[in-house]
Amino acid sequence: MFAVCVVLCVLSALYCAESNPSPVGDVVVERYSVPTACPREVKNGDYVRYHYNVTLLDGKTFDSSHQKGVPKVGLLGEGRLIAGIEKGIVGMCVNERRKVTVPPHLAYGSAGAGDVVPPDATLVFDVHLLDLWNKADLVVTKTISTPKDCRRSVMRTDFARYHYNGTLLDGSLFDSSYAREQTHDSLVGEGWLVKGLEEGLLGMCVGEIRNILIPPFKGYGEKGLGQEVPSQATLVYNILLVDVHNRKDNITVENQVVPESCMRKSVVGDYMRYHYNGTFLNGLTFDTSYQRNTTYNTYIGMGYVISGMDLGLLDVCVGETRRVIIPPHLAYGEQGAGKDIPGSAVLVFDVHVIDFHNPKDNIGIKIISKPEQCNETSEVDDLIHYHYNCSLMDGTLLFASGNYENHQEAMLGADKVIDGLDQGLRGMCVGERRVVTVPPHLGHGEKGATGVPGSAVLVFELELVNLEKGVPPGYLFVWLGDSPVELFDSLDINKNKEVPQEEFGEFIMLQVAEGKGRMKPGMDPEAIIADMFKNQDRNHDGLITPDELKLKVEEDQEREAAKHTEL
Repeated sequence: MFAVCVVLCVLSALYCAESNPSPVGDVVVERYSVPTACPREVKNGDYVRYHYNVTLLDGKTFDSSHQKGVPKVGLLGEGRLIAGIEKGIVGMCVNERRKVTVPPHLAYGSAGAGDVVPPDATLVFDVHLLDLWNKADLVVTKTISTPKDCRRSVMRTDFARYHYNGTLLDGSLFDSSYAREQTHDSLVGEGWLVKGLEEGLLGMCVGEIRNILIPPFKGYGEKGLGQEVPSQATLVYNILLVDVHNRKDNITVENQVVPESCMRKSVVGDYMRYHYNGTFLNGLTFDTSYQRNTTYNTYIGMGYVISGMDLGLLDVCVGETRRVIIPPHLAYGEQGAGKDIPGSAVLVFDVHVIDFHNPKDNIGIKIISKPEQCNETSEVDDLIHYHYNCSLMDGTLLFASGNYENHQEAMLGADKVIDGLDQGLRGMCVGERRVVTVPPHLGHGEKGATGVPGSAVLVFELELVNLEKGVPPGYLFVWLGDSPVELFDSLDINKNKEVPQEEFGEFIMLQVAEGKGRMKPGMDPEAIIADMFKNQDRNHDGLITPDELKLKVEEDQEREAAKHTEL
């Protein structure tokens, strides 16, 4: 018997020397796998969750949590576990594996445990610690990174959108929004989430990454969550906050830059052209007009765009830039918009207002300079010559008469230029300079023109260079006073009762030279005389006789009388 004891002691000594076990009050502990990081060790009063295999000294297994498929949960220091295992687990780290040899008096003693554990049996536990917590534990948050600019943080009743990875304390992944490629969206402080997660989200900034450690009683507790989260599991969330808003939020206007000159501010019913960058709160771009190289054009305040943008584009100036932050209920709501904008997304628009107008607008005229003496001004039927620069409201130059050899020429009222410019050129003195603003419906309209964007307000800088007074439509020549009483006698210079074209032309040119009459400007005088003579030479014999000669006004009167007679 003594020899057997000696052999056992020798074997025990050899075993201890090889594995470097540690006695803990008659319990022998072998820490054969210890994690590098161990932020916390088990102490009395802690709850633990662990897997185990229990064998006798002969290696026979009589109990195993692995075989049961459910880890063991226990409270240390209150006698709920056998004394030896309580001693053997103290000081363990999560994910540590150790072998704990428990002598009989700290296990089931001389009584054993039924048919499973014989009397005076030494037990060997192979323990893998999965989790530990204490009733005094709080939710622990650790900020991994945070944005420099944090204008707002999560508060109770806010709606938060965030990405996360959820793991157990041993590192096992139980859920991930990244795997679903979709944020988790939830009210905070309204019971939609486990208590610990609601606490951990408070105070977060958009773009912040935070680690949240949640004890089981503030997580899923004893019930766990299906097969993913076991009973009494500590939860670890790594969270990236994507955006946050409140149902009571209105739009927010920031980074507003207003030009010094602001003729008027936009109102409901205006038609606006603007560029924009559309991003989420985390800075990710979902749309931009700049990439399309064309403005976005719309009526404002009338429901043609999302409600928040309708509000954000009111009371702005041409040339203004501003940032408009729009909560989901004033944007695309819970449904989002296609693949680009997820549900419940806060939208950020950086807007640059190019121009706007109202369909009721007329042209705007601003006189820059005007000669002191001005005997006559431009009007319909006049032929004018002018210089111009044509720009957009943001100052972009489109056209300039200086790029051509001659200044611009136009007959007012003859549909030779856009309506707004035609109107803006009227009433000018030679030498006058003015700025004329032309809304699209008096310019090139919604379609625009070559070099002119659709629905663009145009700004013309004008200078009237020359003015030739015109004649009414259908006239080639008008008298500036009363015509001669005996017109044919005046035409018949040689008094032979016949007027050839040469004599007719000589008379007309004399009237013009003496300021008694005016020919239609912009036409060759000889061509005008030829047309006038042809109209009077009714038998086409090359001569005008007294019975052929009639004034244009007389012909018009006869023609009008004939119409009334027919009626």
